[in-house]
Amino acid sequence: MTAAVPQRRVPVVVTGLGVLSALGRGPEPLLAAAAAGDAAFGAVGRFDVAARRTRRAAHLPGPAPRLAEALLDAIGDALGQSDSGTPPGGLLLALHSDTLTGAVVQEVTARARDRHGIDGTVRTYTGACVASSSALADAAAAIAFGRAERLVVAAGYLVEPDTFAVFDAGGALSRDGEVRPFSRDRRGLLLGDGVAAAVLESADSAHLRGATPLATLAGWGRSGDGHHVSRPDPEGTGLARAVTAALTRAGLRPDDIGYVNANAPGSVLGDVSEARALRTVFGDRLADLPVSSTKSVHGHALEASALLEFVLTVHALRSGRLPVNAGYLAPDAECPLNLVLTPTTVHPPSHALTLNAAFGGANTALLIGAA
Repeated sequence: MTAAVPQRRVPVVVTGLGVLSALGRGPEPLLAAAAAGDAAFGAVGRFDVAARRTRRAAHLPGPAPRLAEALLDAIGDALGQSDSGTPPGGLLLALHSDTLTGAVVQEVTARARDRHGIDGTVRTYTGACVASSSALADAAAAIAFGRAERLVVAAGYLVEPDTFAVFDAGGALSRDGEVRPFSRDRRGLLLGDGVAAAVLESADSAHLRGATPLATLAGWGRSGDGHHVSRPDPEGTGLARAVTAALTRAGLRPDDIGYVNANAPGSVLGDVSEARALRTVFGDRLADLPVSSTKSVHGHALEASALLEFVLTVHALRSGRLPVNAGYLAPDAECPLNLVLTPTTVHPPSHALTLNAAFGGANTALLIGAA
């Protein structure tokens, strides 16, 4: 049997980012809050929560913006930063699946075509909390292997009553109104607004048109462990495989990673599983590796969380301002990590990881490199 010949890969770079979170529009308010550990959670005023056990979330004040408009704004911001001279070759959208999803996709697709000339591949991802990281990985793979030159990935979730009620009824929302990843006495997650967009393209394309890369998407990994419909694999084996795959694809070693933006939503079982996955991959190196979960500041944006965290990790990598693991109370012996607990600025690392996991045992790892 003849051995398969590896396909030539071209570097994938990030040339534009747009974001809207509970902290406002743009990455700087989000990074400033994360770097200071200033959580955005407050009383829900967008809809009635009197009958709910948990009554806090991270959302913009006032009524929710229209999701389609927020997505188009984020796409416009990302393309404006990218300064794309020619239209991207397609749009990949990650959205929460409900009765409005189809209408949002149709409106965003049509208006993105009219505004920005995006008239190529359109895909919609609704795969729970790894939807937007899956979209990023697919976009990067298409570019890396020459199937596309420039693509836009966008994702959005805005805190709304139906999902809030489901998570509250299931006991997933934090009863004390804070998110405390990897901490003793953590009580669960809180939802948050998140709308984001990223422009990915080949390094050659960016160079030819004089664009300034913000970062590289150096590697990506995905796994499905199928351990349980909602409970994580206790040993984190699936997530560890995803991280290893991302490192292998990038041609890097665990020692090359300078920061990890963890998935950790503040759940009792999930955070332990992730800590064990990190121990499997990094071993003794974990004692010196800075780790935090930015969900402790901006909340969980469900299908949009991975892209929101990707944007934040890119800017943390560029600035050296590491996000604080907010809400922390005391060590949990089952999560022995080097957590970022105070405002910390370091020499910008060369590489960082951002991790996500979802119900059903889906796991993703995105490996970001300095531009």
